[in-house]
Amino acid sequence: MGNILSSLGTVAIGIAGFLAIVGALYWLASQLREPWRERARIAVFVGPALVLLFGLVVPAIINIKESFYDSKLDDATKRNKTIWVGFQHYTDIFTKSDNLKVFTNTLWWGLIVTVVSTVMGIAIARFADRMRGESIAKAAIFLPTAISMVGAGIIWNFVYSPKEYGLLNSILPGKPEFFLQDRKLFGIDSPFVPGLNSLLIMVVVIWIQAGFSTVVISAALKGVPDDLVEAAKIDGATDRQAFYKVVLPYIKGTIITVATTTVLAVLKIFDIIQTMGKGGSFGTSTIANEMYEQGFPQDNEGLGAAWAVVLFLLVSPIVYINARNQRAMREGS
Repeated sequence: MGNILSSLGTVAIGIAGFLAIVGALYWLASQLREPWRERARIAVFVGPALVLLFGLVVPAIINIKESFYDSKLDDATKRNKTIWVGFQHYTDIFTKSDNLKVFTNTLWWGLIVTVVSTVMGIAIARFADRMRGESIAKAAIFLPTAISMVGAGIIWNFVYSPKEYGLLNSILPGKPEFFLQDRKLFGIDSPFVPGLNSLLIMVVVIWIQAGFSTVVISAALKGVPDDLVEAAKIDGATDRQAFYKVVLPYIKGTIITVATTTVLAVLKIFDIIQTMGKGGSFGTSTIANEMYEQGFPQDNEGLGAAWAVVLFLLVSPIVYINARNQRAMREGS
């Protein structure tokens, strides 16, 4: 109890000190003349965030450097020594079957979960719009989003369990199936095809993510002017045609935001792989999970760093698309 109170006291002192420094800098900025006064005030609040942002640049550079090295045991000294291996780790990622499985798994995750959850969000928002009990239905759909990935993984482990309490096995006839250990898909075991176990884990994330997509897209649908839809119907369009030709193009920016936000979250998926995929066993690993597994439990820091670089390269264009879409939405409004 004493350690907890000591820690809380330290945190409180740190926060108070930070606020005091910010307050003093803001007071000093207020003493300046215009136009420097307003610029200095902005710098006081933006400055800490920029410092933290640029503070991440150094670890990123170190990580890129580490990806070109490997650690091996020196027989003479019995200690690990760092040696230059160049692009060997990157070559291994795109040539070895186990690494290819990790890479393609991540791409399938980004494609399947993003497309399915976004389409489900559009469909549910469309049919639930202005229905009786709309708020209750949407609350029920959104509820899984409030569950953590670890919590959802534990819940769905009981669904897929091969034991007598496994819900799916109790419904299906025949002997119990080890669903989360089945790395084949319809008998196909390939590094380019996700296994049945990976698809079943994707179902859990879709179950969680569909609620987010529904709520955001539903809010966008309610912002569509009724005049546009009525004008389309006067021109002879059916409800379906008006939805596809008028409503969906109008909320295109929101759909792109939902899709890019989802794919960014999915590309970094880690916790549910640890919970349901037993740390990436049986061909369920993804890049974020492999980055951790190689860098820490397996003590292969070079390969773990290379996976981190690959993940950064995958995420970067999605971030750019998201930022450009947000800018276009602001300019359009």
